[in-house]
Amino acid sequence: MLIEENKLRELVTQILQGMGSDRAEAEVVGDHLVRANLSGHDSHGIGMLPHYVRNLEIDRLKPNTQAKTIKDAGNILVFDGQLGYGQRVAKESMQQAIDKAKHHSICLMGLRNAHHIGRIGTYGEQAIDAGVISIHFVNVTDHPPVVAPFAAKQARYVTNPICIAVPGTGKTESILLDFATSRIALGKVRVAMNKGDKLATGMVIDETGSENTNPDIMFETPPKGALMPFGEHKGSGLALMCEILAGVLTGGGSIQPGNNRLGGIINNMMTIVIDPQAMTSQNYVHNEIDALLDYVKSASPVNSDTPVLTAGDPERLSTQDRRTNGIPVDDNTWQQLLDTAKKYGVATGEWV
Repeated sequence: MLIEENKLRELVTQILQGMGSDRAEAEVVGDHLVRANLSGHDSHGIGMLPHYVRNLEIDRLKPNTQAKTIKDAGNILVFDGQLGYGQRVAKESMQQAIDKAKHHSICLMGLRNAHHIGRIGTYGEQAIDAGVISIHFVNVTDHPPVVAPFAAKQARYVTNPICIAVPGTGKTESILLDFATSRIALGKVRVAMNKGDKLATGMVIDETGSENTNPDIMFETPPKGALMPFGEHKGSGLALMCEILAGVLTGGGSIQPGNNRLGGIINNMMTIVIDPQAMTSQNYVHNEIDALLDYVKSASPVNSDTPVLTAGDPERLSTQDRRTNGIPVDDNTWQQLLDTAKKYGVATGEWV
């Protein structure tokens, strides 16, 4: 089915209020989830709500919790999310990092112990809107590993995303690179399972190390499958660096088994925010970005019906399409959303 974005946002916001959030927090989280769907990243959208319910019930998610400042030393910031909604505490932390970068030209910010912060590209977009560059490294704790290291059969990482965001110019659209270090995000496996789809080959292996296209194997208890890293040793190496940069250096912890695995989804994030004019003039930055993107996009496409795209273009195209035609929601995800609404006393007649 196709659902209009504002209706979907209001339904999700009301469910979040039913789960204990005040209206302001519910709007932040709800907007983040729906924006993920708009961008084409259904893996990080409204389908996450049932997971949030489970984490709320085991006290691994604490509504109406702000980011707590642990360190504020010049252009270095460290925050503790205190298991609050990641979409809220990460947005708060990012805003302070942006303000610092505008004052000091650069800011190094660490966020630890945040409940699932969602699509990292949203924080890149927050930086883009403020006219600054951001670089993000993220790891996941409190959760069993789901991604195998290169050449391994057993999982040792989670999907550990990386994001780099660069503001646009008067001529060139912003650049937003946002990817998991696994070949596919775990949420995309969940989406395939809900739709009854098979996975492409090379995405998942079973406990013997053999390729498997059945998404269900990632959600068995305990999970018997493992996601594959992208780019073989390259994705595996970047996943390890996310553990060190986001987990170790922020003080939030890594995936190593000496740290808690209580069944939540806890993120740590290291972010570098840079004023683009820190080392040269804005005119040079803009002119060079314009020339670079013109050159890249001047390459002849392999298929004349498929233009050459750069990072950020697929999300813009998806948002334009879904704002016009509605956000597609599969039957299983929609039923899960309605069941969650009913559980928390939200009337669904308006949306059914």
